[in-house]
Amino acid sequence: MTQEDKAALIEFLRGGAVVGIVVGVIFIGLAMLSQSTVSELKPSAEVVDTYEGCDIVRWTNHQFAEYKYFLYCEKNK
Repeated sequence: MTQEDKAALIEFLRGGAVVGIVVGVIFIGLAMLSQSTVSELKPSAEVVDTYEGCDIVRWTNHQFAEYKYFLYCEKNK
């Protein structure tokens, strides 16, 4: 391996290290942003209607675009 080859290899490895560091910083930044938004979103339930004296409750996890509905009857506790 000639001196030119060694210099080219060192330059290539330095460039790869810089790219790796930049990608790592971006990844860490995105991970921190996604954690802050996920921690603010908590599961929620709300009464949307009634059926034969029972409440129809809509529940969501906020991490998915889906709702689950169930009946809550006070007298059946």
